[in-house]
Amino acid sequence: MTQQVGPGTWRGLKQTSTSDHIFTILAFDQRGNYRKMLPEGTPYEAAVQIKTEVVSALSPHTSAVLLDPIYGLQPALHVAGSSGLLVALEKSGYSGDSTYRRLDFIEGWTVDKIKRMGASAAKLLVYYHPDSGALANELDEIMRQLAADCRRVDLPFFVEPLSYSLDPAVSKSSAAFAATRPNAVRETARRLSRLGVDVLKLEFPVDAAFDTDEAAWRSACEAISEVCAVPWVLLSAGVDFETFEKQVTVACQAGASGFLAGRAIWREGVAMDTAGRMAFLQDTAVERVARLSEIATQYARPWTEFFAPPTGGESWFTGYDSLTPQA
Repeated sequence: MTQQVGPGTWRGLKQTSTSDHIFTILAFDQRGNYRKMLPEGTPYEAAVQIKTEVVSALSPHTSAVLLDPIYGLQPALHVAGSSGLLVALEKSGYSGDSTYRRLDFIEGWTVDKIKRMGASAAKLLVYYHPDSGALANELDEIMRQLAADCRRVDLPFFVEPLSYSLDPAVSKSSAAFAATRPNAVRETARRLSRLGVDVLKLEFPVDAAFDTDEAAWRSACEAISEVCAVPWVLLSAGVDFETFEKQVTVACQAGASGFLAGRAIWREGVAMDTAGRMAFLQDTAVERVARLSEIATQYARPWTEFFAPPTGGESWFTGYDSLTPQA
């Protein structure tokens, strides 16, 4: 059964997806990790220019671009007219210790400002583990409120939950954590998809470093689709392009609605000089986007299977608030 959304949310979802209602989105909202990729001492203006070059070259080939407010203003102004714009809400990183990760926000940055700048959607990254007890409940409540804020201005709300280890002795990159990852990602999708979120941006539920069985990959992705009440897209999480290509294929065949990827597409170009970067972007990166988009178009589940447009007669605008459903 589809859920009716407001006209702004419907248009925002259309603006961030293809004509087939599939998400083929470029992510470049990295801040701290992005800085680590640049030579030490790179000035702010140079960091902005690199993002602008990447967005200018690739946005004509994507359904939307995800940017941050710190480096993203100038790149946002260079997003192709055919491409939507998502803007991040959260501050880079988290507050608290590594096993108790709270959300942190940019002072003065709000859903209202994201809407005001003409963005198609707001996005939130949250470090999340469904077994973190009181913290998970606290984060759930924050996301409910942000979802309500987005409904108030009729703006789609994308949420990107990233799993992490609750045990300081167990690394996320360990086999021990990898064994728990499918269930953690699945339960996260189940919980968060019922908080008023419109789209979930999920990590691949299986760590390819420990399990290369694509049948197991498919089962884990199908398990997500069975419990997820909203469309979900796959993030690249820093894996190489060849691995991500396989993951997108499996995820879309198993019910994902596309991808929202960054480093797997543009990583190598960041450290190049301008001429080398432009050559890389126009050749390799464009080819990567085209290949991922081809896969998503062939296999992904349209988001219109989850949402329906608003209905209304001659005086629809008098009750516009009621056209934006409450969670």
